[in-house]
Formats: sequence, structure tokens, C-alpha cells
Amino acid sequence: MSVRSGIRAAKDGRAATWRNWAGNVTAAPQRTVSPSTTQALAEVVRRAAADGLRVKAAGTGHSFTAAALTDGVLIRPERLTGIRAVDRAAGTVTVAAGTPLKELNAALAARGLSLTNMGDIMEQTVSGAVSTGTHGTGRDSASVAAQLKGLELVLADGSVLRCSAEGTEEEQAVFAAARVGLGALGVVTELTFGVEPEFLLTAREEPMPFDRVTEEFDQLVAENEHFEFYWFPHTNSCNTKRNNRSAGPAAPLPRVRGWVDDELLSNGVFQAACALGKAVPATVPGVARVSSRALSARSYTDIPYKVFTSPRRVRFVEMEYAIPRTALVEALRELKALMERSHFRVSFPVEVRTAPADDIPLSTASGRETAYVAVHMYRGTPHEGYFSAVERIMTAHAGRPHWGKLHSRDAEYLAGVYPRFAEFTALRDRLDPNRVFGNDYLRRVLGD
Repeated sequence: MSVRSGIRAAKDGRAATWRNWAGNVTAAPQRTVSPSTTQALAEVVRRAAADGLRVKAAGTGHSFTAAALTDGVLIRPERLTGIRAVDRAAGTVTVAAGTPLKELNAALAARGLSLTNMGDIMEQTVSGAVSTGTHGTGRDSASVAAQLKGLELVLADGSVLRCSAEGTEEEQAVFAAARVGLGALGVVTELTFGVEPEFLLTAREEPMPFDRVTEEFDQLVAENEHFEFYWFPHTNSCNTKRNNRSAGPAAPLPRVRGWVDDELLSNGVFQAACALGKAVPATVPGVARVSSRALSARSYTDIPYKVFTSPRRVRFVEMEYAIPRTALVEALRELKALMERSHFRVSFPVEVRTAPADDIPLSTASGRETAYVAVHMYRGTPHEGYFSAVERIMTAHAGRPHWGKLHSRDAEYLAGVYPRFAEFTALRDRLDPNRVFGNDYLRRVLGD
């Protein structure tokens, strides 16, 4: 196959409009291409740079920001997929960058392997997930990006760089930063993850009052490998989830119970409740109280991705902040007080997770034990006032916004909460001085 034959353009010669999953970001690039090989992608970058066009890669659009927006060349990943190598001795799997996490999880499970930790949805491409800092919750196990062992990157001049922590000094520097690279350093084409033999997790989910969760938060985190909870605004109710490794046997949720809980209630009924709240905001607190009282405990044991992840079919917009774990309880109490005195009507629960410190320059957990607070609003419902009020609370606690979720922070603020921010921007200056991979979002969060 020639390099040129590995590049597929839009059928009619024009680039189609691209929209993200939530529908709040739209791109109208001059060209949209779908390379099937690293070499073809590198040629796309070289040609774009020669034509004075900027280049961005967009995955499945699960970011809520304009991180992938471009008016130049948009690279779509649907032909750059699949497992490329499995090294059982080294405990690694190499996968093409456009592979959705759900396909990676299924492919790993078929080989008796698994990632150590993951987020709660798996629709994203692997490159999109790592580049924006996607994470789950874990006492000891960190984000998806922290599980990387190596990656391949097409740089602004069209050259291809393979890098890892064992490479040259420059390769180590690029690997350290590009694990959460925001698409600012190049286009990721291949990733090598550390994996382990598949294991079982027992999930224990149960309702718990807000006051108890916050009072026992440190203990709940310490006693469980993976702890998270959801607080329902307008109520004093939370739903907690504890995931811990199990010797088995597997005991998945019964098919009917799983469908009722995860499809009928969490998606179908919840969709109807959100639509009602959008049309008649005054109904939201009452529906929240009824919904929180309907929660019941459940426990099940299954392979990791079937425990960590769940289907999300109700569309929303989201903002998430990472704050020092020691600040979590105070911040949550401030958030609850905000809801009690405000006019906001919020249908979605507030999601709280944790992560250990890692060594990735722009990871939201870089250098500190972290707690995450995520807020959501039903798509099409005014969210700006609520998000801004929550953001003021989080930034007062040195919060770091999730790179793929809505926020209003700029480079000046971010340089103050990321100790290694200048290290990343200096590397960007070396690798992409002409900002081939630039856009307005990166200009705001990284500076010129």
C-alpha cells in the first residue's frame, strides 16, 4: 500500500462538519482525512504544514471542550485501530491510537488480560483518553495515562518519534509530557500500555447519607482499592461504590437486574426525569428526593471493565475539578451550602473520585494526592451559572480543571497550579514552534 492510498478524504472532496458527543462543539475544517497507517498520517501532517494549515486529531468526541477544534485539517481515527502487539513476558499491549477503549477492553479480555484501572465510560479512543487525562478512581492505581509504557507520535515536521521512559534523554522528556499532551505536541499514533492478567472485582454499591460519607471519607478511601460516590443535589443522599479485588467466583449482575438498573433506570427513566426538569425546573428537587430514596444496595463480582464502566446514554455537559484530597470534604460542604442557598436546579448527581499522585507534568494528579469533583447538566439546560459558581469553590482550593471538560481557566492560572507547567510549554516550543497543532483552546490554556 502506498502512503497516498492510506489516506482517505471526505467522499465529496469537502470536509464534513464535525460535532462532539454533547453537541456543544462544532468544527468546519477545510479537510477531513482518515489515515490507516502512521506513514500516511505523517504525510497528512507534512502536507498540511506546507499548505499553512493547522492539524488536529479528533476521536469519538467525548471531550466537552474545543481541544480538537480546527479550521484546517481534521484527522479522524476510524482506520487507525486494533491491537498491534502483545508481549506477555513484559506485560504490555501495543494498540493503534484510534482504537476505542471498549474495543481494547474486549480484546484484552479475550486474551485473559486487563488494564489495572479505567474510567467509568469506554467510548473514547485510547489516544483521546490519555491525551486529556481520563481517570477512574483508585487508592493506589492511577489514570489511564499513568499506565502507559511507550507511545508513538507524529511531530510537526512529519517525523515519527517513538518514546518511552527507557529512551534517550529527549525521548524520555517527550514521553513524560505526551502521556497527557492535549494534542499540543503531535498526533499520537500508537500506545503501549502496561497490562496484567485478568482479575475479578467485587463491587459493593449502597446508599449512604452525605454527612456520613464526608465524615468517613478518609476511612472509606483507605479501606478500599477503588472508592467513589455520587451526591444528589437537593438531598442529603449519596450512592457509594466500593470496588475491591476478589478471589471469586464471578457473580455478575443477573441479566434482568442489570438491564433494569443500568438501562431502564440509569438511562431510560433518568432521561425522562432530565427532560421533565428541563421543561419544568421546579420539579427537579422533588424528583431528586424520590430518585435518591429509590436507591438500593447491590453487590456483584465480574471482570474489571464490566465493573468499572457503565453505559451513559443521557447526553450532558460536564465540568470536573481535581483538588488536593485533603480539601475534598471542605469543598463538598461548600458546594452543598451553595445548592441550599441558590436557585440552581440540578438533575445530575455530583460525582466524587480519587487518585494517587503521579509524575505526569499536566496530569490533574501531578505531584499530589487528588480528589475529583464532577458536575453535570442535561444537554440544552443552561449550565453557565451553576458551573461558574462551582468553579469558584474549586479554584479557591487550587483546583485543576479536567482538560477535556468545560472550564474557564487560562494559562496564567494553570501555570500557578501545575508546578511543571513551564516544562511542558518549553517542550511544546521545541517540538511545534510554528503551532501546527495549535488552536484557540490551546492558546487559552497553554499561552502563545
